[in-house]
Amino acid sequence: SGGWLNLGAVSAAVTPPAKPLPARPIAIDYPMDGSIFPPGITAPTFLWRDAVGSSWSVEVSFADQTPPMQLSIPAARMKVGEIDPRCVDSQDHLPKLTPRQAATWTWTPDAATWRTIQQHSVEKPAAITISGYQPETNVLSGSRTAETVVSRSRISIATSADAVGAPIFFRDVPLMPSAGATGVVQPLSPATMHLIQWRLRDITKPESHTVLTGMKTCGNCHSFSADGKTLGMDLDGPENDKGLYAMVPVESHISIKAKDVVHWNTDGKVGLSRVGFMSQVSPDGRYALTTFAGPQLKINESYYVTNFLDHRFLQVFYPTRGILEWYDRTTGLRQPLPGADDPRYVQTDGVWSRDGKWIVFARAAARPPRAPNQPVALHANDENETAIQYELYRVPFNDGRGGTPEPIAGASANGMSNNFPKVSPDGKWIVFVQCHNGQLMRPDSKLYIVPFAGGAARQLHANMQRMNSWHSFSPNGRWLVFSSKSRSPFTQMYLTHIDAEGNDSPAILVDNTTAANRAVNIPEFVNIAGDGIEDMQVRLDDDSK
Repeated sequence: SGGWLNLGAVSAAVTPPAKPLPARPIAIDYPMDGSIFPPGITAPTFLWRDAVGSSWSVEVSFADQTPPMQLSIPAARMKVGEIDPRCVDSQDHLPKLTPRQAATWTWTPDAATWRTIQQHSVEKPAAITISGYQPETNVLSGSRTAETVVSRSRISIATSADAVGAPIFFRDVPLMPSAGATGVVQPLSPATMHLIQWRLRDITKPESHTVLTGMKTCGNCHSFSADGKTLGMDLDGPENDKGLYAMVPVESHISIKAKDVVHWNTDGKVGLSRVGFMSQVSPDGRYALTTFAGPQLKINESYYVTNFLDHRFLQVFYPTRGILEWYDRTTGLRQPLPGADDPRYVQTDGVWSRDGKWIVFARAAARPPRAPNQPVALHANDENETAIQYELYRVPFNDGRGGTPEPIAGASANGMSNNFPKVSPDGKWIVFVQCHNGQLMRPDSKLYIVPFAGGAARQLHANMQRMNSWHSFSPNGRWLVFSSKSRSPFTQMYLTHIDAEGNDSPAILVDNTTAANRAVNIPEFVNIAGDGIEDMQVRLDDDSK
C-alpha cells in the first residue's frame, strides 16, 4: 500500500494544474482607441459589450510614472436619456435603444477621477484596461470563493494641450413632421414652431444653456464674425417672407429688432425671394454673404424640397438655381458677387477665408427643381430625387468685385456631391461634406479635408456611421464640432481634434446637450466666454432704435 501511496504522490506532483482559459476580448465602443479629449471637458461615459463578464474593474495606467488607478466600477446598462414631453407626437417617434445598445454596459468616471486622468494624459496617452469577472464557486459548499478574469480589453486615450476656447451655439429642434388636411407634410407644424430653441454649450459645464425660445417666426442658419462680436441669422418674416436677415452685436442680452433686419429683396416683395440658406457673416462683421434666387424666381422654382413623415430624415432641401450675393452693413449695398453669379449654375454654401480675401462655395449646373411628371421621392436618397452634384470652387472677394472662379482639386470632378465647405482659421484646410446627391444632411454624408489650394482629399477618421455634417472650426482651428445621427435619429454633437497637418482623431460626444428626443443642428463655435450670451429676444414688430 505504501507503494501505491507513493505512486499517487508522484503522480500528483507531475500532473500540471489546469490552465485558466484566456480572457475573451471586450468590445469597447466608446471612447475609441486613440481618442483625444479637450482639456476640461466633462467626463465621458464609457460604453462596452461583454458576453461573459458579470462585473468589471478599470485600471488606468500613465506614462509619466504616476501610480496606476485601480477602480471597481458600478456598471449599468445603457439607457435612453431624458425625454422632453412637449416634443412627443408619437410613441413610434421616441428614441429607442438598438439591440446592440441594449447589450451595452456603461460607466462614467466621477469628476475627481476624470480630472486625474486628464492631468496625466497630456504629454502621453493613458491606457485604460477594462477587465470582466465571473465568480468562482466552491464545488463542495456552493459558496463563492473568488472572481476570475474572463474578459479584458485596453484602449489608449489622450488629453490635448489645445483648449477648445469657445462655447458652441446651436439650434435645438424637435423632430415632429406633420401632415395637414391636404396631406402636405411639414417638418414642423406652425403650432409647434415655438419649441425650437437656440442654446449655448460650454463643454466644461454639465449641460447647455437655453438663450432663445418661443420665437413666433422661424429662424434658420446663423453665423458669427471671427471675433465673436457680430451675429447673423436668417429669419422668416410676415407672409412667410424668407428674404430677411438680421445682423446684431453679440452681447450678454441680445435683442433683434426691425432695425437690425435687412431685406435681401430691395423691393420688399414677398414670395419672389431667396430662401435664407447658408448665409455667412464675414470675419470682420462688415459683410454678409448668401444664396440668392433673385426677384424673378419663386422659392419652388429654385429649391428642391421634399418633406417626409419619417422623423429620422424628415426633409430633403437643396438649391438648384441661385447666385451668391453680398450685403455691406456700412453702405446698405446688396450686390451679386462676380465669379459666383453665373445663371448657368447654382452657386451656394459661400463661406469666407479667415482673412476675408476668399470665398469658397459649391457650384453645379443650374436646373429646375423638378422635371415635368417627376415621381415623388418617398425617402431620403430616393432615386426619384432631383439629381445634383456640387463641386467646390473658390473666388477672390476683392472688396465685392469678385474674380474668376477656380475649381478646388480633390473637392470637384469626383462623381460625388461636394458641399458645405468650412475654411480653417489658419487658411490651410477646407473641411467639407461629401455625399452622393444633394446637400448636407444626407444619410451617407461624410466629412472630408482638403488643402485650401486643392489636392488629395482625405475622409476624416471622426466620421460616424450615419450622417456627418453641420461642422465648424474652433477659433484656434484645433477642434471641429459636427453633428451626426450615428447613435440616434435625434442628431447629436461631436468633437474631433485636428492637428497642424490636418490629421483628426476619433469623435468625442458632447454629452447632455439636449433631451434625447430633440436634435442638434448648426453647431458653431462663437469666440466669446462660455457664459457670453445670457438670453436673446426677437421682436420684429419693434421699430425702436
